[in-house]
Amino acid sequence: MNTPSHYVINLAFLGQTIAPQQNIAITIGAILPDLPIFLFYFMAKYIYKLPESKIWSEAYYEPLNQDLVALFHSIPLAVICLGICFYLDWQFGTVLCISMICHSLLDLPVHNSDAHRHFFPFSNYRFISPFSYWDINHYAKYIAGIEVLLVLIANPLILNLLKSHFSKGLVILIDLLYVFSYVRFYLLR
Repeated sequence: MNTPSHYVINLAFLGQTIAPQQNIAITIGAILPDLPIFLFYFMAKYIYKLPESKIWSEAYYEPLNQDLVALFHSIPLAVICLGICFYLDWQFGTVLCISMICHSLLDLPVHNSDAHRHFFPFSNYRFISPFSYWDINHYAKYIAGIEVLLVLIANPLILNLLKSHFSKGLVILIDLLYVFSYVRFYLLR
């Protein structure tokens, strides 16, 4: 699932239920699991000047990169951190960890060849879904469409939660980019 979708869906779900006053913790928890991927891409593209094809076919699958991605997507580690934050009565950390867990759970059904090791470091198992949010050979046209619909449906919920015009504008921008991208990459192909 695309990172902005995690932000929108986590905010809609968690912000409407268990953490209505914790938008920042939800946002960080929704984005944090993908941070190693963003850092990897930035370094590969702009520091090492690798071509896109090599970035995603070789460099991304190097053991160190995969371990960092697995570490940040680890459900057991997030649960352990959740327990510690809950024990310490740190609400911000608790909500952040719950948001990270939601991120990983939403990733499970939509990653095929790029599946993460969600049970790292206790297991190297990868749940290889028959579906992918980006690979057209694994129903991406439909999965991406569902993702766009979920984001659009979540909008009214989160626009009420957000206080700043900047945040609301960012969500609307995400919507516009998603609709444009879906039409461009899946409908006009």
